[in-house]
Amino acid sequence: MTRAETKERNRRALLDAAFHVVSRDGHRARLDEIAERAGLTTGAVYSLFGSKSGLLGALVTDYLQPHYEEIEQAIPADADLLGAVDAFARYYRRTCDAADAPADQSLQFTLLGMALHDAEVGPRLAASVRAEEGRLIALFTGRRHEGAVVTEGQAHRLTTALRAVFIGLSQGVLLGLALGADEQFFADTARALVSGATLLEDLEPVSVARQPDSRVIL
Repeated sequence: MTRAETKERNRRALLDAAFHVVSRDGHRARLDEIAERAGLTTGAVYSLFGSKSGLLGALVTDYLQPHYEEIEQAIPADADLLGAVDAFARYYRRTCDAADAPADQSLQFTLLGMALHDAEVGPRLAASVRAEEGRLIALFTGRRHEGAVVTEGQAHRLTTALRAVFIGLSQGVLLGLALGADEQFFADTARALVSGATLLEDLEPVSVARQPDSRVIL
């Protein structure tokens, strides 16, 4: 193997080991156990990620990136805002039925607990989440809605609201508390958020010379 291939193999091994140990032990997860499970030393963690918080930040990105890539594929590029949030809502609901949904939910709770317990880990995890959320904000920015164009700021507020609502709903689905919360329910909820005046006030008017014909992907 080349040096680059070895580096990537070690990086992947540490991320997989961290996922297992962190999911089980939360903020008590030990670097030496993560490194041992990966067949490496703690020195490899510092060499590849800089610190424990760097490893956890990379773990969040590694966990989130496939989901956002799937979201980008699930939302039609030419859909207006209502069509985009409808597709996003239905995708989100389908993930609740995936075989790995309980493990994903467990990791979310665990990472939140670590962020609350560790002053260094919290900001790194938050930065990773914000970076990935930027991709979703970009998906909604520039969409047509009621004869106007959604600005980045409005897309940001909408993304914050959608994630907050769907995280809560998905937890309810997995715990059996959100009875009747099917795809249509998720879609109706998303559309209701779009219609909120607070989220979409002061939309940028669509001019004849500047019709939105594409989306921005970070």
